[in-house]
Amino acid sequence: MTKTICKILMVLFFVSCSKDDNTSETNPTQTMYFPPLTGSTWETTSISDLKWNQNAVQPLLDYLELKHSKSFIILVNGRIVMENYFNGHTASTNWYWASAGKTLTSTVTGIAQQENLLNINNKVSQYIGTGWTSEALGKENLITCRHLLTMTSGLDDSKDDVDPANLIYKADAGTRWAYHNVYVKLQDVVAQASGQTWENYFNTKLRDKIGMNGNWVQLGVNSVYTSTSRSMARFGLLMLNKGKWDNNIILNETYFNEATTTSQNINLGYGYLWWLNGKTNYHLPQSQLTFQGSIIPTAPNDMFMALGKNDQKIYVVPSKNMVIIRMGDAADDVNLALSDFDKTLWEKISALYQ
Repeated sequence: MTKTICKILMVLFFVSCSKDDNTSETNPTQTMYFPPLTGSTWETTSISDLKWNQNAVQPLLDYLELKHSKSFIILVNGRIVMENYFNGHTASTNWYWASAGKTLTSTVTGIAQQENLLNINNKVSQYIGTGWTSEALGKENLITCRHLLTMTSGLDDSKDDVDPANLIYKADAGTRWAYHNVYVKLQDVVAQASGQTWENYFNTKLRDKIGMNGNWVQLGVNSVYTSTSRSMARFGLLMLNKGKWDNNIILNETYFNEATTTSQNINLGYGYLWWLNGKTNYHLPQSQLTFQGSIIPTAPNDMFMALGKNDQKIYVVPSKNMVIIRMGDAADDVNLALSDFDKTLWEKISALYQ
């Protein structure tokens, strides 16, 4: 009898193991996936696999097309759930990130710090010399790399140009939050600290390590990144995984955590050039007003975001292992990084899984 019971238990054990193995094969969203660095291979998972609402797909696509989108991607655990292109855009077409690319500068600054090339707590002039602003030397020396990462340089934000003549004192560094193009000076800091051009360092330390394509182009006073939508999704996937690509640490987790949490006490919805959802209040560009509540109340509270002019978006949602990309023209006449488009878009996205 005892031998019979043992045999039954062994059979049940192996059946249980077999079921577990089958579960991992038939439900690929149980493990994180990273696409190969080269080629077009990218695993997918379906709406039905996730037990999402198929009836919510078409209203979402209709809205995206109505709002002048060019591309839209949803990743769950790294796998493509939706990938759609509109208005003549294709998977191989490059498009600009606009200010969503600020997060690339933040990330590469963190990489340079972990390589001991710089320290974000050091003053900017330590790396690029004095006289990079029109401020008195004592005030200029208050500005650290961290102030550029957090938009708290204290420089006058009424001018976009970053020539010294236009970088004028408004307040002491750290005492005022204002969205400003001066963050691009971090690219000069990295270049000087590394002894390489900004683009070469970026390509070697970030782009090529996660299989992105794209390049930096000069548009007016800004250095703007352009790439395919999948390359943008790769960067989002890196950040979903706290700076790791598969088993490779691209950005250390300490800096990642700093970058994606409130970085100062003025704008609670801002990290290191990342926007943060779910805070009790926030500021917007070109405004000193404090707005109460979450930036996008219809979206998950733990979401952090790269937001660019004309509604370029990277949404990263850790609680759902989700990355969402939107590229395109401005959804509405208002071309700010954040608009009512986000609120409605998230109502339609959340209808997929609620």
